[in-house]
Amino acid sequence: MTVPRSPWFTPKDEPLPLLTLNELRALEARGAAGLPPHTLMARAGAAAGQWLEEVLSHDAASRAQPVWLVAGPGNNGGDALVMAERLHRSGIAVQVCMPVEVKPDDARWALASARAAGVPIDTAPPASFDGFGWLVDGMFGIGLTRPLEGVFAELAARLTRRARSTGRVLALDVPSGLDSDTGTPVRGGDAVRATDTLTFIGAKPGHFTSQGRDLTGRLCVATLELEASAAPSLVLNAPALFGAALPPRDNATNKGTFGSLAVIGGDTGMCGAPVLAARMALYSGAGKVNIAFLGDGFPPYDPPHPELMLHHVEGFALDKMDALAIGCGMGTSARARKVLEDVLKLDVPKLLDADALNLVARDEPLAAAVAARGAQGDPCVLTPHPLEAARLLQSDAQAVQADRIAAARQLSARYGAVAVLKGSGTVIAAPDGRVAVNPTGNAGLATGGTGDVLGGLIGALLAQKLPAYEAALAGVYLHGLAAQTLTDDGIGPAGLTAGELAPAVRALLNRRFYAAREDHA
Repeated sequence: MTVPRSPWFTPKDEPLPLLTLNELRALEARGAAGLPPHTLMARAGAAAGQWLEEVLSHDAASRAQPVWLVAGPGNNGGDALVMAERLHRSGIAVQVCMPVEVKPDDARWALASARAAGVPIDTAPPASFDGFGWLVDGMFGIGLTRPLEGVFAELAARLTRRARSTGRVLALDVPSGLDSDTGTPVRGGDAVRATDTLTFIGAKPGHFTSQGRDLTGRLCVATLELEASAAPSLVLNAPALFGAALPPRDNATNKGTFGSLAVIGGDTGMCGAPVLAARMALYSGAGKVNIAFLGDGFPPYDPPHPELMLHHVEGFALDKMDALAIGCGMGTSARARKVLEDVLKLDVPKLLDADALNLVARDEPLAAAVAARGAQGDPCVLTPHPLEAARLLQSDAQAVQADRIAAARQLSARYGAVAVLKGSGTVIAAPDGRVAVNPTGNAGLATGGTGDVLGGLIGALLAQKLPAYEAALAGVYLHGLAAQTLTDDGIGPAGLTAGELAPAVRALLNRRFYAAREDHA
């Protein structure tokens, strides 16, 4: 007996294409060519109905309650109507709310079919959702260009309250009001917060970055039997993109094999940041880790990790290092500027973070030096948070957050660098046009020092000879996954500290990459 293949899948550690609105429109047009009318809508509604039937088969309490669906005036509403008809024919009680009658031809077909099947359809929403099991958001999909308003804005707020309280809110394609390209609510309006989203054809960038991660909830993808491009402009970060670049750990290797890193920073009174970064670098597999302090008063050694070598930056041979991570706690003094100027002249892979970025943002000769490294084929890795990115782009944080992917691309192009725009759904952009959105991480990273340890992690990977883009991909992925793993063990998200990430990253590296290699040796 052949088991039928599920029409949907849950993204798991795969470099999925992330389809922009324009790419989706083109794919839909190609896919629909030669198919009978209404085929794609029929497939979408059927997949959604099957998804919910599968969920209800494991939840007797919810199955005993009717499903409530809201259908908007466009094709998203048509998807909801097809879904409702399927559930109705399966013996599941449904109630459809259609405040404004659907308009497109496909959706009109779905409406006629639902009515003929006897699906109950009202124009006004119920006073209360009590008594309903699952609520389905089929108001608006990827084509929305204006903020939600009127009854649709009111329903978005009600669905969001339900998702935050008792849950069981399914969005079709994207939560209504969410810009599928940017992950922000359309024109700053309202958007539905769902517990689950079933998206059609392919995943969208907005599912994974900015507010989209929270609004989307758990994501499943129904391809509708359409094939995405083999060369997408955006992908989801995954181990397949960087795992092969990690160095082998042969028995005959030594500490020199895995490179020497210098973490440069720590002006007087700010030595903690480079220590955090260096500890992470040690746990990330670098052969030798140094700290080059700018200020005075730093400790003679690090008691928890005497393996770290502590120096004053004056007289330390930075040119002998395999990689440099500069900026954490270094300040923006004239002396800090001179150190950064000297570092940018060295033919050594380098990461710039924190105050190094602030110096570059306000100093055109430094900015030109960073861009020159990229033009010579030696791109720096820049790891700004949104405010630092805004300074680098002479913009503001709100504009950066409004389109994080565009901002990361602009940073990469302007500075010839690998740009790591930190935040929910970190975006990694390379000068050659490659862009990835990272799916790992959680609120546990919203605490002081986590940016410093990310810099130490990427710096350690650069020291181990990973190319800049792959080092950034690996560092961001492992950094976020460590936070998730610790949270699963009860160590977060509340109260997770930056220093706790390093041992978790070490465990992930060894279990997920090196243990697997040992098994296949």
